[in-house]
Amino acid sequence: MSVKEIAKAAGVSTATVSRVLNGSDKVRKSTAKRVMKVVDEMNYRMNHVARRMKVKQTDSLVIGLVITDIDNPFFSSIAKGVEDVASKNKLVTMICNTNENPEKERFFLNAMLSEKVSGVIIVPTTGNLDFFKELVDDGFPMVMVDRKLKGLKIDSVSLNNKKGAYEAVNRLIQNGHRRIGVVAGIKGLSNTQERLFGYREALKESGIEVDNDLIFYGDYIEAGGRMAIEKFMSLKNPPTAVFSTNNLMTLGCVKEIYRQELTIPDDLAIIAFDDSVWSEALIPPLTTVKQPGFELGVNAAELLIKRLSNGDSNRVDVVLNPELVIRGSCGSNVG
Repeated sequence: MSVKEIAKAAGVSTATVSRVLNGSDKVRKSTAKRVMKVVDEMNYRMNHVARRMKVKQTDSLVIGLVITDIDNPFFSSIAKGVEDVASKNKLVTMICNTNENPEKERFFLNAMLSEKVSGVIIVPTTGNLDFFKELVDDGFPMVMVDRKLKGLKIDSVSLNNKKGAYEAVNRLIQNGHRRIGVVAGIKGLSNTQERLFGYREALKESGIEVDNDLIFYGDYIEAGGRMAIEKFMSLKNPPTAVFSTNNLMTLGCVKEIYRQELTIPDDLAIIAFDDSVWSEALIPPLTTVKQPGFELGVNAAELLIKRLSNGDSNRVDVVLNPELVIRGSCGSNVG
């Protein structure tokens, strides 16, 4: 029998079944009793979970880290921060990569529950809100990093995306640009919405009307940046500047700009979210909104450790500030 079948028969969530099988004290006794009755009736074999429960616990515990794109250096920085804090606290970090796939995300979370992971730090997709709510209701320790999900009351560590986007676009406006394209991320994600808000706010304050033709959703992937530049430069009135909202899309933007034999910043100025290792290697060097990825990971790990030691403490939202790093790609005043 699968955990899913047991959950259905007992009338509970799969997360609840996993916690009961793991011997958690976070589940009501009546609920645990009902689940175990189904387990006994169905002759369910807990396999590796049962064997692990018999093993004497060591001083080391395991925490989970679920990220969306391990190829993205920004998430690698977060992972480094998490692991640094975890190792100092004698914790082992189990890292999983979802590729923005909600099914993989759910699978990994269930696997971590089965493996008695103490808690999870997660960069969430938008496809498992109900499942996350089940985990929260069951008292499973979680911290969301980089993104937030509306209506989910759990600890989070994020960036002031509105501030970063506003400062980037305002810099372009100060340099005389009025037609500014934006390469946004994945629709529905909190950081996508916040960066678009900062973009719109900067335009509004300068009396510039938002043109929807200059907004392109690049899904936080390199191909999205390439397609954005293709679209923008095909317009009758193309932008003179572009704000790209993540490093992979920026790479796509720059490659397409070069492919079209355009010059940065004379033909097209550009400012990007994320300060990549190659930002200073471009000619001219790239102006960026620098995200403290390592610090985001550190704060998330510290928050999870506090949650593990004090499960009844109030919800905490940590917001870090970005830094606008001025280089040559945004140009100078074109007015």
